[in-house]
Amino acid sequence: MESFVASQKLPEKLKLGTRGSALALAQTEWVIEKFRRRHPKIAIEKKVIQTSGDTFKGELLAEGGGKGLFVKEIEEALLKGEIDFAVHSLKDLPGILPNDLALACFPKREDARDCLISKKKETLKTIAGGARIGTSSPRRTSQILSLRSDLKTMPIRGNIDTRLKKLEVGEYDAIFLAMAGLNRLALPPHPSIFYNRLEPEEFIPAVGQGVLGIETRAKDGVVIRALQEALEDPHTAVAAKAERIFLAAVGGDCYSPIAAHAQVKGNQLQMVCWIGSTDGKRFIRLQETGDLLKPEMFGETLAKKALSSGGQIILNEIFANKTR
Repeated sequence: MESFVASQKLPEKLKLGTRGSALALAQTEWVIEKFRRRHPKIAIEKKVIQTSGDTFKGELLAEGGGKGLFVKEIEEALLKGEIDFAVHSLKDLPGILPNDLALACFPKREDARDCLISKKKETLKTIAGGARIGTSSPRRTSQILSLRSDLKTMPIRGNIDTRLKKLEVGEYDAIFLAMAGLNRLALPPHPSIFYNRLEPEEFIPAVGQGVLGIETRAKDGVVIRALQEALEDPHTAVAAKAERIFLAAVGGDCYSPIAAHAQVKGNQLQMVCWIGSTDGKRFIRLQETGDLLKPEMFGETLAKKALSSGGQIILNEIFANKTR
């Protein structure tokens, strides 16, 4: 099939914006390789942009503005025309994008599971009471404490290598990481570290976990179509859209104790969601099946059901505490 952009006035070169972390660069190189397979004559110029999240020194990102700190400067570069598209970890993007920006496409999802990493072959059920669990994610903290209130969650910052080293030297008894990041960095297995992968149905991932968000200016239709031709995965797209609409509809952000994971099951879309208190004592967990052709409607309907089932009360209390 002839490319849609073959006769369009697409620039000979496109500028791509990315963070400079090892994971961000690995994701970006993957996107560039996939794009070149479809559009070998279009040059890609990579521009590394330092974000506020990269320079934030605190332990808790929520105190500095949440994970949106990892995209702010990149989105500003898009709006100024300094870059043509950007590669993000989708879970770092707020549910609602700035005006004039859009998500062009969703490449095939990596492993969306969370992973409990320890120096022993432990699970959340078998790890000793009082164990120190390294995570700065309210979503993970809420689910951990709902399952094991006797565990101690502790903030942890740094890249994947830094976190693994903190585990090795005994600062934590176990840490949580996303399998997607471990896979994309292709880290070799460590002989003294054990990985317990948690299925999405038992420990719900963040909205968009394992998905790359390819962000552009909404008006750049030819660029959007070129990116879709090269990168779009239909199953990932419907799942990501349902999850992001859920996040936006509940009125939370990507740094709230909110989780949602959708996947295509036959000709339907299945999604499991979570809204929990920060101490894990109260939570709403729902699992529903919806119309594969209407992912946004499905995500919004599930959000309304979660809120009316008690999720709104939990979120109101969390937001009230944040403003004190």
